[in-house]
Amino acid sequence: MSIILHHLNASRSFRILWLLEEINQPYELKSYFRDKTTNLAPQELKNIHPLGKSPVIELNGKVIAESGAIVEILIEKFAPQLMPAKDSDSYLDYLQWVHFSESSAMVPYLLNIFNSIELKNGTQLKFLDQYAHTELDKVFSYLDQQLVGKKFLVGDCLTGADFMIGFVVYGLINSLNIQSKYLNIEQYVQGLENLESWKKAMSIEQNIHQQTNV
Repeated sequence: MSIILHHLNASRSFRILWLLEEINQPYELKSYFRDKTTNLAPQELKNIHPLGKSPVIELNGKVIAESGAIVEILIEKFAPQLMPAKDSDSYLDYLQWVHFSESSAMVPYLLNIFNSIELKNGTQLKFLDQYAHTELDKVFSYLDQQLVGKKFLVGDCLTGADFMIGFVVYGLINSLNIQSKYLNIEQYVQGLENLESWKKAMSIEQNIHQQTNV
């Protein structure tokens, strides 16, 4: 079974790169680079999927987009150990957390990223600033409480939920420079960074980043 990952640097595609390294499934990596002026994905990605976004995979020639869908498909096909049994209560928790990452967590995270860019440019929308910070604190305070005494998000082992939220909380800690506010999240991120699959994926990502600076 062939897998091609169309990977955009500094994007949600890191989730899939990390997952593929964890499940040790052979794959072909095709890298794309953001435009240095607009920071947008290149036109070439639209040749793969009309939205021109990443992640996108080709699974036996079938083009599949959306992080959550890709994570669920790859785990069900190649690594069922990364999800709880479907007849368990843990599976219900698992599904909620898989979708929490893009529905509840990503919006306030991105709003704060965009707002920080606006501040650097000397502009600011007061309403957006207040809304973004309020939502960010609400969502990630909740997540922080859910991670008390836990190494992983669901149960005591790595699951697809961690691959989904890991990208977001890594950015929260490292891009928004929020130190010592969400201590459980910070500890959780440190645990993920110690995983061999994370280290391998991050090494690949860093090599790709170096290519953009050539």
